[in-house]
Amino acid sequence: MTMKTIESIQNKIIKERSKLSLKKERDKSSLFLVEGKHMIEEALQANCLKELYILIGEDNPFSFEPVFCTQAVLNKLSNQNSNAKMIGVCKKPEEINTDMHRVLLLDTVQDPGNVGTIIRTAHSFGMDAIYYTKGCADIYNPKTIQSSQGAIFHIPMIQTELETFIPSLQKNHFEVFATALHEDSIFLQEVSVPEKYAIILGNEGQGIHKEIIQMANTCVKIEMDTFESLNVGIAASICMYHFRYSKKEV
Repeated sequence: MTMKTIESIQNKIIKERSKLSLKKERDKSSLFLVEGKHMIEEALQANCLKELYILIGEDNPFSFEPVFCTQAVLNKLSNQNSNAKMIGVCKKPEEINTDMHRVLLLDTVQDPGNVGTIIRTAHSFGMDAIYYTKGCADIYNPKTIQSSQGAIFHIPMIQTELETFIPSLQKNHFEVFATALHEDSIFLQEVSVPEKYAIILGNEGQGIHKEIIQMANTCVKIEMDTFESLNVGIAASICMYHFRYSKKEV
């Protein structure tokens, strides 16, 4: 079988795929790039891998036919500083309808690293889905994807407007918790965790919009000895752990 190779950065396919570094191109094509063996394995497992590019001379560890490329070609596709060894082109995962009991709501969380960390933690703690507003960091930004460590392939990510979505959750017997330093906030340890819940996380600098806080059933804050607030990714992890493993209401 003839090995497929690409040696020039002027190759038409490579020039087209390199445009996936831009959000508008990812949105238009519903494709995005991942780098490294682990991320490609996750994409394969989720049936999202569309194309595979591997450095000439490297072994192919996957059951997927690759195109072998020069280092210059891989670097043309790469968003990282170091020389890439393998890059995958992936289709965006389909939204999965699940029987939801535990969801996250992201209100304008803008840092891609924070969003990726939240996605990774949400998958680890068994959240059913993440709903995010238009003002959040791009879900398929390379830094978001890398920070998610492949979890982005395994948890539904749905863009929504919280002003209309929160009432629909409440109609479906969800209790909605806003993480906020509000005058009516209760400590996290005081929360009796219901069967169905949603946790709202806000912007790194401004927190949750006031109108969204007012829609929540309860405001919660994390007990701390010194600082008043935490990085949103860390706060999300603490809240998800508490809600997942605390005793549920009877």
